[in-house]
Amino acid sequence: MLYFVLLFIALPIVELWLLLAIGGAIGFWPTLGMTVFAAVVGGALAKREGKKVLVQWRRAMAEMRMPEDGLVSALLVLVGGVLLITPGVLSDFLGLALLYPPSRRWIAEIVRHRMAHKIEDAARSGRLKVSFVASSSVSQEASPRRAGNPDIEVVDTTAEVVVEDAPPLLLPKQGS
Repeated sequence: MLYFVLLFIALPIVELWLLLAIGGAIGFWPTLGMTVFAAVVGGALAKREGKKVLVQWRRAMAEMRMPEDGLVSALLVLVGGVLLITPGVLSDFLGLALLYPPSRRWIAEIVRHRMAHKIEDAARSGRLKVSFVASSSVSQEASPRRAGNPDIEVVDTTAEVVVEDAPPLLLPKQGS
């Protein structure tokens, strides 16, 4: 809850204060121009970086390997674009950091590390149970091989994630 208070109340107040301070120092029109410029350039940069991430993702999937940046990077590009379009000095700075590939990789690594720890903690405490079942229905002769490396066999698996404290999922009835 504290994060939401900071995000939706404290951050806009700080952003407004910074914009007013900059406006007082350099004037209204230059401040407005700077804000519009950041939004336009941020939108273009987000589009370019988003396309790069998508192309890398598709290439990796075509080569049957995990993408280097993965979905976390794609999400960070999206968030960076939204932050750059949002007026404000801090949001522009953070948006640029998320769109600049070296800093985005560093931030993505931190996000992955924190997510892994949260999942491990949930699994250790018993709130999360994960089970993997390997399928043995594929014969050795018909088993697909990874492109470029015939020594790697592809094994079909299924996974089930069980969260015991979660409320039941209510689905609409068929035909309603």
